[in-house]
Amino acid sequence: MDRIDCSLIALRRIVRATELFGREIRQSSGVTPTQFRVLQIVAEHGYATAKTISLRMRVSQGTVTSLVDKLVRDGVAVREKSTQDRRQINILLTDAGRAVLRDAPDPLQQRFVRKFAAMEDWEQAMLVASLERVATMLDAEDMDASPVLDTGEIRPTE
Repeated sequence: MDRIDCSLIALRRIVRATELFGREIRQSSGVTPTQFRVLQIVAEHGYATAKTISLRMRVSQGTVTSLVDKLVRDGVAVREKSTQDRRQINILLTDAGRAVLRDAPDPLQQRFVRKFAAMEDWEQAMLVASLERVATMLDAEDMDASPVLDTGEIRPTE
């Protein structure tokens, strides 16, 4: 098998693993991996603003608003005015949201992070450079993408 075929097979395996994980987390918890990441960020401090989530996930605030709207409709998060600044809206988890985090399968990106962290620095640098090169080759360097392994909607950056 030549290098092109090996590369395409490796890419397909990554996409497939991401799809399978997305399906698994949706079936077990009813949220997408991206929505799950929003819940994780909110849980870190007990609340978060849309701006904080946007910066952490490296997506637009409009994308965060859509994600949070769905989480609120599903009853796993709520919006509340800040007690310190009435202009600020905080996103908080409901009991159902905390249960989603508690009961969800081990996120794919956490498995990746554990294995990536175990690599030597030079290996990490090579892998990052290679992945960035692949993103460029696929004309995906300008995509609005968070550090979440998900096959969901990706929007061009604003």
